[in-house]
Formats: sequence, C-alpha cells, structure tokens
Amino acid sequence: MSELLMRIHSPEFQAMSERVLEVTAITSRLNVLPFDDEEGKSALFEQILGRPLPPRVTIYPPFFTDHGRNLELAERVFINQNCTFLDYAGITLGERVMVAPKATFITVGHPVDTDDRRIWLTGGPITVEENLWIGAGATILPGVTIGRDSVIAAGATVAEDVPARTLVAGPKAAVLRSW
Repeated sequence: MSELLMRIHSPEFQAMSERVLEVTAITSRLNVLPFDDEEGKSALFEQILGRPLPPRVTIYPPFFTDHGRNLELAERVFINQNCTFLDYAGITLGERVMVAPKATFITVGHPVDTDDRRIWLTGGPITVEENLWIGAGATILPGVTIGRDSVIAAGATVAEDVPARTLVAGPKAAVLRSW
C-alpha cells in the first residue's frame, strides 16, 4: 500500500469503521479464550486475517488489531502478549521477526492542522524486514521501514526509517550504532 489520505465520513471511511467494529468483536472473543485452545485461536485468527496464520507463526493473546486483513506475517514471526497492530494502511513483518510485549504498530493518524484533522486520516504502511527484534513497549509509527537484522530497544518510538543492522533506542528512536 502507498501513503494514505482518506476523507473522514467518506464511503471508504465508513467501510473501515465497520471493519473496526467487526474485528474488535472478534479480538474480544480471542482474548478471553483459554491459552491452550489452539483450535479456537486458529479459527479466530483466520477470521481476523482473512486467511490462516502462516506456518510457525506464534501470537500470544491478548492481541489487538483494527483491521487485520492488511497484516502480513511471514514464517517464524513471534508476537508476544498485549501487542497492537493498527494495520489499515498495511503492516508487513518479515521472517524471524520477534515482537516483545506491548509493542504498538500504528499506520493511520491525523494531520497536525486543526481544521484538516477533522476532515482527513493520513498514514502509511509499516515494513519490518527479516530477523528483527522489537523490544517491549516500542511504538512504530506510520510509513516506517525497519531494515533487516536491526533491534528496536524497549520503549523506543520509531518515527523514521531504520537502516539495516542498526540498534535504535529512545522516546524518539535515535541511531545508537550500526554494524
């Protein structure tokens, strides 16, 4: 998906809002299942994603998403508890991506201008390349690409692209080192 600019109260916005309500109801059911109910979790993830989970993908509930159908998970992705994926503009997690608890991925936002904020949604897709570790409580913002083999430290806020093989940390993620 490319950059998002959507008029609030348009037919597209209405369809998105209806999907949010549908997926919220499904994730509510998912998040109260017994942990060992693999069959129940698989069925609900299939409803959320619109397809079965890829092989060897592990997601520990509670799990939150606003759309689900724009969340692409490669093999061997691990998502720990209490993560949020606001995926309307698209989120892709490459192979061997590990996501720690309470990480948040946000693809949609609002303009800064007060008048525009009431009219438009903005955003962009998030791409997380392969073999990454995203620390607990990290926040990944719209339009970001994180290069392969990188590490996002716990609590970091990533607002800009991250080069491959890079460690970033801080409230607004800053490059600490590259290798």
